[in-house]
Amino acid sequence: MVPHNDPTPSPATAPSVLVVEDEVLVRTNVAEYLRACGYRVLEANDADEAILILRNVDDIDIVFTDVQMPGSLDGFGLAQWVRRERPRIRVIITSGVARVSKDAAELCQEGPLLAKPYDHRELDRRIRWLLATR
Repeated sequence: MVPHNDPTPSPATAPSVLVVEDEVLVRTNVAEYLRACGYRVLEANDADEAILILRNVDDIDIVFTDVQMPGSLDGFGLAQWVRRERPRIRVIITSGVARVSKDAAELCQEGPLLAKPYDHRELDRRIRWLLATR
């Protein structure tokens, strides 16, 4: 997919997105797209790895996480951790399971559930909206 034509920020000032997804092909695909849109992207295989990154990197703006992942926490547990420990970071949750939308709405007031399969352009729009409304 080709990113939109909006001007992209310089790497030093680019917003950063942590993509948390255990399916490697899905994660690398969305990470490549977001990099092409001008974001600085970090990647984590699961919530445990994401928390390690979040504890060591101060300038993450958005966490984009799948719900179903291996490890000690799922995407909801990660979202709860982010709300408690790093409340300025916005969270977007994605899932292929329809029933999770109510739980996601409770964790993320901005209505950030993105149902799978999602359009990468919609993810970019959602990220830009969350950044603009901070």
